[in-house]
Amino acid sequence: MAVTGFWPVFKNLKATLDYADNPDKTTAPEYLDEDLYAALRYAENDDKTDRKMFVGGINCSAQNAYAEMIAVQRRFGLRGKVVGYHGIQSFREGEVTPEQAFAIGKETARRMWGEWYQVLVTVHLNTDNVHCHFVVNPVSFKDGAKFKNKIGDHKELRKISDEICREHELSVLENSDFYSKGKKKEYWVHRAGKKTHRDYLREDVEYCLSFATSPREFENQLYALGYTLDPVRFSVKAKHWERAVRLSNIGFSKDHVNAQLRQNAENRYRLFTLEYRPPYKPKKFPLEDELRKLGFSIEHSYDTATILVDTVFYLVITVIQIVAQLADVMLLSPDLRTAEKDLKELVADYHFLKENGIHSVADLQENINENKAQLSDLERERSNISNRIRRPKSPEEQTENKERRKAISKQIKPVRERLRRGERILEKSPHLYELLKQEHELEKKARARYKERGR
Repeated sequence: MAVTGFWPVFKNLKATLDYADNPDKTTAPEYLDEDLYAALRYAENDDKTDRKMFVGGINCSAQNAYAEMIAVQRRFGLRGKVVGYHGIQSFREGEVTPEQAFAIGKETARRMWGEWYQVLVTVHLNTDNVHCHFVVNPVSFKDGAKFKNKIGDHKELRKISDEICREHELSVLENSDFYSKGKKKEYWVHRAGKKTHRDYLREDVEYCLSFATSPREFENQLYALGYTLDPVRFSVKAKHWERAVRLSNIGFSKDHVNAQLRQNAENRYRLFTLEYRPPYKPKKFPLEDELRKLGFSIEHSYDTATILVDTVFYLVITVIQIVAQLADVMLLSPDLRTAEKDLKELVADYHFLKENGIHSVADLQENINENKAQLSDLERERSNISNRIRRPKSPEEQTENKERRKAISKQIKPVRERLRRGERILEKSPHLYELLKQEHELEKKARARYKERGR
């Protein structure tokens, strides 16, 4: 199975080449020793590099790929926004050796780009599945023609890769969602063992279709679960979704739905027993129970600048965990159910809030400003030291300044990480607050229906 794909590089071509040609990733452990590692950057023999390091060039040398690619771009005066293309070719775990992957990768690059473009080909061995990286110069060394990056190019890369894999008797992805329009993201979500919002919608539609007896009842049941149905386009949208999802795209054509509704209506026993069945009738209401324990009201403030951000994160995490542990409890909001896949990151965010004593959005903003100021001071100091390094008064002073710069860089990294996390939390907290409000409203409606039917 070979998965292929590539994307443009807009800024730093050298960084992309360095990433692809990273000795830690391209060197097999059995080939790695101190002498070899020390010689990596100074090696001149392409044959040895290709054989042991799995790094090779098409129409350029592996050691001087960057300089040669830039020379071609300057020769034709085509230093545009896109400075390169970065591609991958990933194989099924355990199916190929590094040597086989390297041979297949070079042949793929040669057939795809070799007639016109320079390509660096590497094999990375730092993950469970061996995979190739391609870094392509977007400017042709022959006539300066620019690589257009059309949809057909991505299809052509897959076609070439599949042909070569079949020649080597390797498996390929037949009719895979990975290559389908708009399905690549879903492919990786499913590979991680998670669900997309479409998966949750499919489950909800199946549930409603199990007992609804008319188009109106079907629409009302979807509405009770937090969805809005467009009967003309036959599409469904939850509150915070950017786009509606056509039911036909998840396996429910209009004819299929109407046929199922008619069948339910004809089954009198089913109609009698399920007519009053509420959607997702839970035996517990986790959010409302947690709110009561905390003495906290979702409606305490409609001003997102003053919400208790740590409480919001705590509630989202707690409710998701309760639902995961109890089989008889379900989240009603489709948006909150989708947030379940980000639970690990939400927990990390919550720990960050508690460790830094952040309770409100105002506290969070103050933390962000402090980190910005600290980062600015450190970067200014590092810049001054870099200037001194370029104009040293003595070798000793230069060495000392380099050590100081290195120490400051170590200080900058955690500050930058704290700043990024704080900004991400600030961005997502209003959204989580709205999800809690949505879930609470649905819980209150479900509780009211439950009480009414229990009379």
